[in-house]
Amino acid sequence: MQKLEVFGAKKLRGQIKISGSKNASLPILAATLLSNNKTVLKNLPMVRDIETMLSLLESLGSKIKINKKQMVVDNSKQKKKFASYNLVKTMRAGILVLGPLLSKFGSAKVSLPGGCAIGSRPIDIHLKALSKLGVKYKIDQGYVIANAPRGLIGNNIRFSKISVGATENLIIAASLAKGVTKLSNCAIEPEIKDLVNFLNKMGCKINWTSKRTIKITGVNKIKEIDYKVMFDRIEAGTYLIAAAITEGNLKLKNIIPKIIKTEIDILKKIGSKLIVKKNEVHIRGKKKIKSINIKTAPYPGFPTDLQAQIMVLLCKANKSSIVQENIFENRFMHVAELNRMGAKILINGNKATVQGNISFAPAELMATDLRASVSLILAALTTRGKSIINRIYHLDRGYENIEKKLKKIGAKIRRVNQ
Repeated sequence: MQKLEVFGAKKLRGQIKISGSKNASLPILAATLLSNNKTVLKNLPMVRDIETMLSLLESLGSKIKINKKQMVVDNSKQKKKFASYNLVKTMRAGILVLGPLLSKFGSAKVSLPGGCAIGSRPIDIHLKALSKLGVKYKIDQGYVIANAPRGLIGNNIRFSKISVGATENLIIAASLAKGVTKLSNCAIEPEIKDLVNFLNKMGCKINWTSKRTIKITGVNKIKEIDYKVMFDRIEAGTYLIAAAITEGNLKLKNIIPKIIKTEIDILKKIGSKLIVKKNEVHIRGKKKIKSINIKTAPYPGFPTDLQAQIMVLLCKANKSSIVQENIFENRFMHVAELNRMGAKILINGNKATVQGNISFAPAELMATDLRASVSLILAALTTRGKSIINRIYHLDRGYENIEKKLKKIGAKIRRVNQ
């Protein structure tokens, strides 16, 4: 088991190249299963969730070749339809292989997923929507056992609520379905737009007909392609907040700033100075941090995956702020650890009142999920002394080379074996 030691009170300065998006890469990797050919992918981050997805693809018969610049997924001999618990249990995105397997083979057996313990995250939305494409399913001993006796057949489907995973699964599944599928009340996260771009480049016929409505005309042939995955907007937001909280001076490269406009606007309101260019953002953190109320929301709202990080910043604000979590239940597990460091955060339902003017004290801490773990690093970077963060396997699921990137911009941080 490994842990991180973080020595605080350093202003972060320099530049960081933002990695490819984990949350875009995972559905794109699942979608490669539609193909019987090779797919070349570039800009994938080598984080634990990606490694798990690659192992899952290999277990299904895909052949994977990786070098520093690209990854080749060869599905010319991919025939298996069983996704085991051992591979899906640690990663929510494992359920995304269900759609392409059903679309390609007409049947699949996929374990119910795992991932971060941040609420129930039910997959019933996925299953109800797939049933409208002709899928019959049952849950048996922790597995979804599904088949489509006549193949997938296009239909009009309205999601009962906005769901990123269900939108992705249905887009992939409907790509090879017979006829036309119309999906409404879809999620519109940039990662979904990236998935659609990827599939269209493969030869699929997918169009946005309105803000949250997609029309998919099924095809029966998939092309070999090269594709570069978009940047990781959550990683970008995390480093912007790191600069803001340490009065740092950072330049972020390899990004598309308009995609993170909400985060940029909020950091400007809080008091940071940001200069936006075509593919980069320059941020200077200021000593005075203004309070602001935050509500997480589906894109283009403020992302739930940055809620823990922004809360740390608001602890340093000039007065109290309120953070309202509207996406996931039970996503305030980082609060107990932050309070141990001196924060004064009170939780009432899905709202957290964050008292400002806090000076964090170093402490030994325990990460509870992916984004919570990075929030503890942010808090530790502001302290005078050494903090220890345990259970960093959560961190490794979603941040590529985080301690190396932080060291490069002046942080004193190291990974040690326990």
